[in-house]
Amino acid sequence: MVVLDYLFAAIPMLGLLIFVHEFGHFAVAKLCGVRVLKFSIGFGSAIGFGDRRLRWERGGTEYVIAWVPFGGFVRMLGEQMPGDVEVEGLIPEDARPDEFLESKPLWQRVAITLAGPAMNLLLPVVIIMGMLWVGIPKVVSVVGMVERGSPAETAGIRPGDQILGVNGEPVQWWSDVRRTIEESSGQDLELALEREGAAMDLVIALGSRSALDEFGDVEAIGWVGLDSQRLPALLGVPDADSPAAGAGLRSGDRVVSLDGVPVEDWQGFRRAYAEAGFGEIRLGVVAGVEADAPERELTVPGLGDVSKLGVISAAILVSLVQEGMPAESAGIQAGDLILEVNGKPAGSFRTFADTVRSSDGSAIAIALAREGVVQRVEVTPVLREVPGPFGIDGMQEEVLQVGIAHAMATLPGPTALDRERNPLVAFPRALRLTGENIALLLKGLGKMLSFQTSADQLRGPITIIQIARKSLDVGWQAYLSMMIFISINLGVLNLLPIPILDGGQLLIYAIEGIKRSPISHRTREYIQQIGFTLLMMLMGLAFWNDLSAQWTKFFEWLSAEL
Repeated sequence: MVVLDYLFAAIPMLGLLIFVHEFGHFAVAKLCGVRVLKFSIGFGSAIGFGDRRLRWERGGTEYVIAWVPFGGFVRMLGEQMPGDVEVEGLIPEDARPDEFLESKPLWQRVAITLAGPAMNLLLPVVIIMGMLWVGIPKVVSVVGMVERGSPAETAGIRPGDQILGVNGEPVQWWSDVRRTIEESSGQDLELALEREGAAMDLVIALGSRSALDEFGDVEAIGWVGLDSQRLPALLGVPDADSPAAGAGLRSGDRVVSLDGVPVEDWQGFRRAYAEAGFGEIRLGVVAGVEADAPERELTVPGLGDVSKLGVISAAILVSLVQEGMPAESAGIQAGDLILEVNGKPAGSFRTFADTVRSSDGSAIAIALAREGVVQRVEVTPVLREVPGPFGIDGMQEEVLQVGIAHAMATLPGPTALDRERNPLVAFPRALRLTGENIALLLKGLGKMLSFQTSADQLRGPITIIQIARKSLDVGWQAYLSMMIFISINLGVLNLLPIPILDGGQLLIYAIEGIKRSPISHRTREYIQQIGFTLLMMLMGLAFWNDLSAQWTKFFEWLSAEL
């Protein structure tokens, strides 16, 4: 049943991507008057037994759905393919001279060859437009978190503010806000906001921090200390002599009510405390973030502001220290409240994690509070293997870590549907998103060809099947997103100038155009044999990378059994 689950997810995806590619070749060949002898989805014999097979003929073309779903092909009249002894024996008796591929002008042959990859690059545009028609759930541009000591806090931005524009560009979704901020550099950031129905403009001094890009390289990004996720009312009490500590509050307490009114998040607690005045205030608190933790009631003085009470948001409260990791060696313990990282306030675990991962293994200075006493330690991150995308075996990644888990479970920001049913608007958006993904793939391909990334990243059909299944578990949006990603991969990789691929055929056409005469069949056969060998080597490497994780699991199981 597990195998069937994987096939149920993978075969529709692969079948559609292969069909789209081969249909591109087929349709343009027909438009150019080239006879198509065979249109096959998959390799090998047609699915079925005896005379009952998924095979039929129409208009001089044999249509086949074959057993092996990892590919397909369109065979045109006069086309030489690897393994052919002679082409003449494949020519129907009623074939006309103008139906041969080689009888067509060079521009038509180029168009036929380009049509397959072009369809794979066009399919994502169609899928994205369909997703926009239905509506894509997205986080809206409402501030959920303002990090302590950040430029955003200094500028006076508050949780709940809605960002309407960044540097004069209107924004609606948090992804646009984040991208614009991270891509900004060396300048102030101008924000147009709406707060409680009133419009306002703010200028923020743009900061920067280090983070890892999509390929694991360290880069400097713009930063002001904003996030869409909200902080729960999890308290940090760094000073043992504060009114909060005197009232019995401790780091790790979470406020669930104030004077009997439920509290949802940190901003809700701050607002309710300020509005409660200067008398005694009853707090309902629980230890930690567990939903079923027992509640206790404490009375604290009303001082007008939570900072005067002596509490801060426990942005990085250590809940677990992993054995044998640098944090343990540095003396960090569960329950410690991290206050500063490299001399700057610890505003969020995400910023802290980026600092660790981009540290290049350098020591990180940490100030922490333990039972109301501030201590300072240094911790040096080490490389550690972590699960990769979707937790697929063999796709693990090595990242720098110090070995702590934090207790802060952030709350999601408000969402809405990104819906666009006007094709004149949806098409350019889909085209732009597809172009961004193509550029990202080309950048990764360049890194692989220049040996900046390992060939271990090359994957084959086994991993594709796993990705299809795992993405379907997440939901249809993730499944379609992976289909977009794989379709772009197929389109771009088929354009590589490797003989037997579409890009190799385009290279041959370019040579023929320059020399103004066709390449001989013998030369073409040699080129195809070289291309076929190279392609088999690449496929072998991809299969090996797919199977290596499975062999590792097998040997681990075998060792345990023995």
